[in-house]
Amino acid sequence: MNQAVEALLNDVWLEVTAIYTKESKRIKELKNQSRLQAGIMNYLQVAWRKGKYSWADGKIHIDVYEPFSWSDSSYKIEASSYITELTDELLTEEFFPALCERVDHLFCSEELGSRFFDYRFEIVFKFEWEKSKVTLNQQLLNVPKLIQLQKSLEQFIQKKILPDPPVLPGEDDMFFFACHLVNADLMKQEVEEIEPLIRRLSDKLNKNQERKNYWIRQYISAFNNWAQDHFLPQHFTRFGEYGNEWVLKEEPFHPSVDAGEMDFFLYAALQIGFTEPDTRQKYLELAVQLGSKLAVNYLKVGSGKFGSTYRGEKVVARNNDVTQTIEIQILSEEEAAYGEALDYIIHLLRQGFPKGYNLKLKSSQKHFLPLKKLAKSKLHQFFANALSYPALFPKLAEYADTAMEEFAWYQDVEPGEKSVMPGTYAVLGIGLYSEAYFPLVCSYMDLVDTEHQMVQDSYPEAFIEAHGVKAEHMPVIVSILLGGNEEGRQVKNLTIDRPELADALVQALNGKEIHERELVVCRIFGSVKKLAEVTRKAQPPLKEGLEQLLALQKLTLLK
Repeated sequence: MNQAVEALLNDVWLEVTAIYTKESKRIKELKNQSRLQAGIMNYLQVAWRKGKYSWADGKIHIDVYEPFSWSDSSYKIEASSYITELTDELLTEEFFPALCERVDHLFCSEELGSRFFDYRFEIVFKFEWEKSKVTLNQQLLNVPKLIQLQKSLEQFIQKKILPDPPVLPGEDDMFFFACHLVNADLMKQEVEEIEPLIRRLSDKLNKNQERKNYWIRQYISAFNNWAQDHFLPQHFTRFGEYGNEWVLKEEPFHPSVDAGEMDFFLYAALQIGFTEPDTRQKYLELAVQLGSKLAVNYLKVGSGKFGSTYRGEKVVARNNDVTQTIEIQILSEEEAAYGEALDYIIHLLRQGFPKGYNLKLKSSQKHFLPLKKLAKSKLHQFFANALSYPALFPKLAEYADTAMEEFAWYQDVEPGEKSVMPGTYAVLGIGLYSEAYFPLVCSYMDLVDTEHQMVQDSYPEAFIEAHGVKAEHMPVIVSILLGGNEEGRQVKNLTIDRPELADALVQALNGKEIHERELVVCRIFGSVKKLAEVTRKAQPPLKEGLEQLLALQKLTLLK
């Protein structure tokens, strides 16, 4: 072996050995490693980065985890004058094969522990000359470890995915399971193989929404990683500040599109679209560039399950279940037009159209509900317009009953503080205009996700502005208060200043949990302490009613 090559190899291996010794100790101390994780370390990059003023005035960079393009976490070591004696030929024919041989020997042993290496390992070497670069790559495979992982995955599916509840996987297992779904070494990349497993676990988690949301995030992230790391780079060049843009490679530089992979890419795009509609749109457009006729149809008319166009007497409409959009054009601004549009949407939802859709509206009317936190979207505008016709209230209630779904969200705004559950605009509006639909408002407040939706926090003030504070309304007022976020502010125009109101509030809170009663008190009085102060200052018979409220709370007065 050339002396300069040997010197470089020894410097590199001394540093790699030191890093691996430290990492091995850390890995052995990890608790509760998933049965679906064959090992942790799967990457090594050795690079010579040229110096600022001279290529030889640089450093050796070592990465034991695949580096991000926007960061530098490399281990850096100096090299002596032997660096100037190296050539492309020496690096390619002597150094890199020798490095791979050492890594492969360690990789196939259990010297660093059985969980240290994953079943696959990638070795990357880069050497920067003044005006050129050598880049070499080698993939290693531990076949016995892969076979064992395949067996562990099959056992996991049989014991944790397929059995009925309460059998459920842990969160760490769900993370690795999602990753393995898009790993061709472990699973066939076919919709028929993957979809039933995703649906099975999702259905089992229906009663644990927090864990279900975690599972959804994991498999959507896995689909995204597969698309960006495996499928798209075959056919596109990545660019842009954050690497989020793709340009099609020239014909000689990208392979013909595998039909099976394209089918799986389209499936991945649709799954991703449930939480990232913009990414779905981008992926479908990229598929169109690759000649997918199905992607063209998805973008134009959807899956084909629903009739994509409708032309009625007062309304023209289109829908696309893939992009989860409905387009409504009001031809004549009158009650009949909005009734016809509502019938159209209700019919779609009952056929299984996604309830968390976005709506594009062409209308000359521009009404919005008097609620500060609601987004002024076209969807909001449509329902506010419809609410201007009292004869449509029953149809709006019918729509709300059909659309409401816990943990679902309209797509009329970017995910965030103004995201709302399907049915929100119809329910909150009809509750302001008609007492007949107070039960619907209560049903909505019982269903809404108070941890992740905030817009209903402003509803009590608008409700009281519309209806006042009446004893007979106290049950619905309490329901509205409980439907708000736990950090909701005090409702300034809600005052308990008459004995009949205090009595009604006590009755409405009977049977509620302690934390629910406290939340209502805080939103009405500001805090339990302030309720005590108001009670001390009150005159009979209001005082007696407030004292009953305090007694109901079973709280100690703060003096």
